[in-house]
Amino acid sequence: MGTTQLAPGANVAALRKGRGWSQAYLARKAAVSVSLLSKIEVGDRALTPAVAATLGRAMSLTMAEVLGRAPVAQDDEARLSELRSAIRDYDLPGQQRMEEGAIVAGLVAAGRHRDTADVARLLRMLPGLLRAATAHAYAANTAQGWAALAEVYSTVYWLAARHRWMDLAELAVARQQWAAEQKPNPLAVAVAVRDRAGTYLNFGDCETGLVLIDRAVSAAQTALSGTDRDVAVGILSLRGMTLAGRLDDKREAAREAERHMRAAEAASSYFERDLDLHGLTFGPQNTLTHRLATCVDLGRPQEALALTDNLPAVLEGLPATRVAPTHINAARAQLDTGDRDGALENLGIAWEAAPQMARIHPMGQEVFRVLASLHKRSNPQLLKLSKLSGIAL
Repeated sequence: MGTTQLAPGANVAALRKGRGWSQAYLARKAAVSVSLLSKIEVGDRALTPAVAATLGRAMSLTMAEVLGRAPVAQDDEARLSELRSAIRDYDLPGQQRMEEGAIVAGLVAAGRHRDTADVARLLRMLPGLLRAATAHAYAANTAQGWAALAEVYSTVYWLAARHRWMDLAELAVARQQWAAEQKPNPLAVAVAVRDRAGTYLNFGDCETGLVLIDRAVSAAQTALSGTDRDVAVGILSLRGMTLAGRLDDKREAAREAERHMRAAEAASSYFERDLDLHGLTFGPQNTLTHRLATCVDLGRPQEALALTDNLPAVLEGLPATRVAPTHINAARAQLDTGDRDGALENLGIAWEAAPQMARIHPMGQEVFRVLASLHKRSNPQLLKLSKLSGIAL
């Protein structure tokens, strides 16, 4: 979006210095080594989500605050303000009226912008779509109308979470759950819980997020059947897998992650290919990308890389919002195993697949910063990514 920002590791240094703390003091409070903290700050090591959460607790900040809020281009400030206004007016439907077909078309367009990670266009259309979906839900007062409104709020959450605008993300999931509960719709409720658990992930409170997931899985298994049950259990288990992989206790993390992996894989086994439903992608391909990411979070880079042998086939047909993070996770695993050239190649693929998303992706920023620090001389690919990311070499 045309503006620059500090990469997460550099943001840690800025936050620490702003408090007047030494590296030794922060390291002691966070129970990490001074050497690790120093390497993170200068860009010799990537700031992982788990360490970001630990440093956040030491500084009384959320993990999202440690990673740093993605900036908004000046031209988009007004649109973000309009979106916040539309969310405040959740129970004031206004006079804007749209037929159900127009709402569905709007959701399809929003889904297309989300899948291609065109966050700029998504931000431009969301305020109007949210107001229209709100008016329609009140006027129609059907399960479909309220589910459509919940889906718009889910997209707002996605946009906010990608930028670490956590106040907006929390408000969006609260409104999403409210909309999903206006008429009986267990699948919409499951999606809302999945997104709510995502806010706990971004705040670094993985334990509470897992409690929500387990409760929602039990509810979905009771209230749903067939494809809807498999999708609900699957998407909740994928979120559980990610939450578990970031628990502080790595033995418990591995055990819980494996439990959710098995549940997600069992649910995805009913689908030959991934499907799109209610703004979601679920199936065997997306499940594998989550396994890869969780292996990296668990500190198992070799296991993660073993899943990349046929990555083009795995990612075929998946949206850019899954393709880019998967290549970023592969790059992170390669960085952990010392394969700098492979990491740079995968990072370049991620940027090509979803440049707007890669620019604001915290791990994408961190992997690039470490690669730039480790390479003794720049090369054309580093220079290109430096320009795209806004991170100086």
